[in-house]
Amino acid sequence: VGCDRSKNLVDICGEKHFQAFVCDALSVPIRSGSCDACISIAVIHHFSTAERRLATLRELARLLRPGGTALIYVWAMEQEYKNQKSKYLKEKNGSKNKDQEMNTGTAQRPLSDQGPDNSSQDSAWSDQLLNDLKDESCGAKPVADFRLPVHTNRTSFHSQDLLVPWHLKSGTKKKEESVDTVLVPGGSKELQERSPVFHRYYHVFCEGELEAVCRSLDCVRVQKSYYDQGNWCVILEKL
Repeated sequence: VGCDRSKNLVDICGEKHFQAFVCDALSVPIRSGSCDACISIAVIHHFSTAERRLATLRELARLLRPGGTALIYVWAMEQEYKNQKSKYLKEKNGSKNKDQEMNTGTAQRPLSDQGPDNSSQDSAWSDQLLNDLKDESCGAKPVADFRLPVHTNRTSFHSQDLLVPWHLKSGTKKKEESVDTVLVPGGSKELQERSPVFHRYYHVFCEGELEAVCRSLDCVRVQKSYYDQGNWCVILEKL
């Protein structure tokens, strides 16, 4: 049985006759202790605070029966490990990716809100994020303010908390959607049309970080912790 936050992805599963439903990883509508195994791939790194990431792992453990296992994958800060580049970095070559990098290159600045003032809720979230970062530096550049850096695709990470550009494929946008523009490199004032770009939040994990969070839960034990193609991975067993 699969679940995802995206209704569109769940609908695709339904079209392929797979069992899937929409839910939030912080509150999965499945009875406690009813799963032999759970898989969480590329989910937990999208939660913006240490507390929420821990709560997601606790919820995952709740679903498991005693002796049940869980496999967890999160994006790694270390995209080059033991002198080996990850597939993510290796795929930098190629005209398609070079075009993407040109498009995102003009956005490599901290992304701030468009409004003149931030709400108190945003400010509180920013303070919490900064507190988290103090404990999770792992050699990354310190964050001077609330603004998150925008990552350049297919390059190494310079911050644990960042926004990653998501390029909407041309031809998939609705006619009524506006198309944004980008300044052509080289200082030209000419504006060039491009497909819409959205920004997804990521917290990339340092070596040992995911394992340490898992070990803070007294209801599971870490069976295995390893690195796999730019991801930190853990296998848990429910006690």
